[in-house]
Amino acid sequence: MPAERPLFIPIILGTARQGRESEHVAQFVFEQAKKRAGVETELIDVRELPMRLDDAGEQMKDPKFSAAIERCDGLIIVTPEYNHGYPGLLKHALDMNLKEYIHKAAGICGVSAGPFGGARVIENLLPVLRELGLVTIFEDVNFGKVGTLFDERGQLLDESYVSRVDKFLDELTWMARVLRNGRQNISPV
Repeated sequence: MPAERPLFIPIILGTARQGRESEHVAQFVFEQAKKRAGVETELIDVRELPMRLDDAGEQMKDPKFSAAIERCDGLIIVTPEYNHGYPGLLKHALDMNLKEYIHKAAGICGVSAGPFGGARVIENLLPVLRELGLVTIFEDVNFGKVGTLFDERGQLLDESYVSRVDKFLDELTWMARVLRNGRQNISPV
């Protein structure tokens, strides 16, 4: 039996703001995902996606980003909470694809300066991901008081996040495998 190809699970950093604290979170999650056997990943920064602001949706599809989403088995979104919601640029980027998302696993890491770790951004983003056809996992990682979690070089100061992200990745990779099996072996109804 041929070896199964690794799961491809990219991480989307969902903000383009200068001085963004969520960049440390995305880098940490990226490094943890890279350590996983049977998982390939890449960090996709919305700051680097070519997006027109005079159009929206699939009309502005970026071929490289769309190819990554088409190829992926799952997706991790690292997003800060801005005024109880998600960044508009993240929504703009997500809307560039539709069919590429269908029946793929998605997990969210919420980031906030306050104590709740982006709980409201996660709550607000879940229906969007569902509408796009993604299957969201029940594990989230909330990075609250993010300014105290990393040093000036971006090194994690609170080791409890290692086990939290591991649990999150366990669930995401399980769901990604199940959904890949379904996409490959079960005809759509």
